[in-house]
Amino acid sequence: MAKQHVSTTVNGEPVEFLCAPEQTLLDVLRDELHLTGSKEGCATGDCGACSVTLDGRLVCSCLVLGAEVGGRKIETIEGMAKGDELHPLQKKFIEHAALQCGICTPGVLIAAKSLLERNPDPSETEVRYWLAGNLCRCTGYDKIVRAVMDAAADMRSA
Repeated sequence: MAKQHVSTTVNGEPVEFLCAPEQTLLDVLRDELHLTGSKEGCATGDCGACSVTLDGRLVCSCLVLGAEVGGRKIETIEGMAKGDELHPLQKKFIEHAALQCGICTPGVLIAAKSLLERNPDPSETEVRYWLAGNLCRCTGYDKIVRAVMDAAADMRSA
């Protein structure tokens, strides 16, 4: 089949690309737009490593077709920092050593940011529930949860 022309917004910037009808958003981000922060962990929507927001909604980019995102707003890990200034969540992940191999980290950060945009004062249970779709084989989750809780507190006081 012929490739489709898609115009959309990624991290606040208008972009255009060509994609095959079966190409996932994850593949488009990585292969066409060279935004390699989102990772492919499972290709079935089970691990969360490819998490992005699409029109403000947390999604697994491996489950969305690239052809479906025309005119929509996509936010990836590459858009989280503002220039050289890290997002408070990124700073807290470093401070709390809430990352190790880095495969899950972009998706976890995007999911955590999505949570804090909806609920700036989550309980530990809410953080754990919200991040349940993001699998991490290295950290054991406690450092991740502490980093998110600490970032939430800092962001509320800012």
